[in-house]
Amino acid sequence: MRPDPAPTVLVAARDLAPGVLRPGDVRAVSLAPPPDGALRTGAVGRVLAGPMRRGEPFTDARLLHSLHLPAGTVATPVRIADADVASLLSPGSTIAVLAAWEGQSAQLVADDVTVVTIPKATDEHDALLVLATTPDQAGRLAAAQASGRLSITIKPT
Repeated sequence: MRPDPAPTVLVAARDLAPGVLRPGDVRAVSLAPPPDGALRTGAVGRVLAGPMRRGEPFTDARLLHSLHLPAGTVATPVRIADADVASLLSPGSTIAVLAAWEGQSAQLVADDVTVVTIPKATDEHDALLVLATTPDQAGRLAAAQASGRLSITIKPT
């Protein structure tokens, strides 16, 4: 008797940063046994929540829309003014968000929010973060970034 062939699953084709998955980021391999939640199709176009190493299998828990946000929170994308600050963060970091307007002191806009993911930077001037916030915090963040510049403080773990 021949053993059953190993199932085909999707793995990272190279080391990946958080962000939208493109066709060159994914490849199919036979893997026995596959991890729970392993993807067999449909990874391209979805959002990777954290970094992955080449060859690591994609699972439902690695993708942003598969993350379970805490009850009462929403995923809130915000742009912070200093792109280099994003390199100090990782998914799960707890931060406070401050807003500054021309000629005014910075004000606390959202406190004790969790970083969900940090998509790949598209320029050197600011960084996109996706945060788990309350709907009220999301509204304050949207208003603040419409006319001000956002920065963060990092809470100790």
